[in-house]
Amino acid sequence: MKPPTQLELFPLTQQLAAEELQARMRETLIDILAQKSRPGAGELLGLLEGKHGWQARQLLEPLVRALRTDPTLQIDIRDYLHTVLNDSAIQAALRGETKASQEFKSTLDALFRRSCQFRTSASFREFVEFSARFRVYAPFNNLLVKIQNPSCSFFATERDWQTKFQRQVKEDARAMLILAPMHPVMVVYALDDTDGKPLPSRLLSFAQAEGEWNPRHLSCTLDNAERDQIQVLFKVLSSTRAGFVTTRLRNGSYKMRIVIHAGLDDRSRYTVLCHELAHIYLGHLGGDLDNWWPCRLDLTHASVEIEAEAVSFIVTGRVGLQTHSEEYLSAYLKAPEVPDSVSVELIAKVAGKLEEMGSRRLPPRNVKSGRPQ
Repeated sequence: MKPPTQLELFPLTQQLAAEELQARMRETLIDILAQKSRPGAGELLGLLEGKHGWQARQLLEPLVRALRTDPTLQIDIRDYLHTVLNDSAIQAALRGETKASQEFKSTLDALFRRSCQFRTSASFREFVEFSARFRVYAPFNNLLVKIQNPSCSFFATERDWQTKFQRQVKEDARAMLILAPMHPVMVVYALDDTDGKPLPSRLLSFAQAEGEWNPRHLSCTLDNAERDQIQVLFKVLSSTRAGFVTTRLRNGSYKMRIVIHAGLDDRSRYTVLCHELAHIYLGHLGGDLDNWWPCRLDLTHASVEIEAEAVSFIVTGRVGLQTHSEEYLSAYLKAPEVPDSVSVELIAKVAGKLEEMGSRRLPPRNVKSGRPQ
């Protein structure tokens, strides 16, 4: 039999090279998704092109589709492939439409630089000094306090309030019990149960927003949160706590619950609402059965706060509000650049989503799983 010519072997060589490249790209993609910080579609394409060349553009979409049903991958990675790396996101990345995130990156870089500069400002030093003097209790005692007073953010003994903070415990104050070395129990009091010397402005203005805006942004966002089965409540919280988001539900008709300080004005309520919704849509509390948001539970506390506050800063700034984001973020940033663990692309995507939620009432969702039980 006549041996094949070089021309006849060329297609076979091409096929083997393509299969080898696909295998290497698959390995690279799995390594990337196994890390704590998982990129968006545009960021992922850039990483793959940097390592494997322009051919990565041809292989990305079929490779991701194959991995979505790969039973050897962890369920959270497969969920991520269905949500963040969905077909529309990948096609937008291949068309180059995710480059708009560079605009957000430059905005965030400026915000982060101001946040780092705030570290040396007089108001931040005042806050740091206050925090340094505050007694640090054991985690179990913090849990005991939260059980007795869920809205408590700061607490101390009566003696510490007097000597370290120049504040007096109120006559009708509610005492809380914690465990203490050399004593069976110790009595402590929450910040709101004291009077006296004013607290650092950093503790009182962190959630405040100013500026001319259309209050309709708040009502539309609340309606659209209800559409996404996110319950939003307004309750009196600690004076140093603007709001929180939780998966602990008291109503089985919702997937998530947000609580916002009832004492805030509408501008500040909107700012806090954007921050807490960002936690949900960025996947910081985990995914949902309908894949309306991703699962990104493996980020550090600093990363999730940076991402959520960055989203809030972008959205509120675009509607005309000025906030104290640089002061808030200064506690989480170690450098003026965007940290590697933070996804600028997802920040841009969620900011756009919240902006749309505040501009109009969106049509009903396509519910696959039914109402949560």
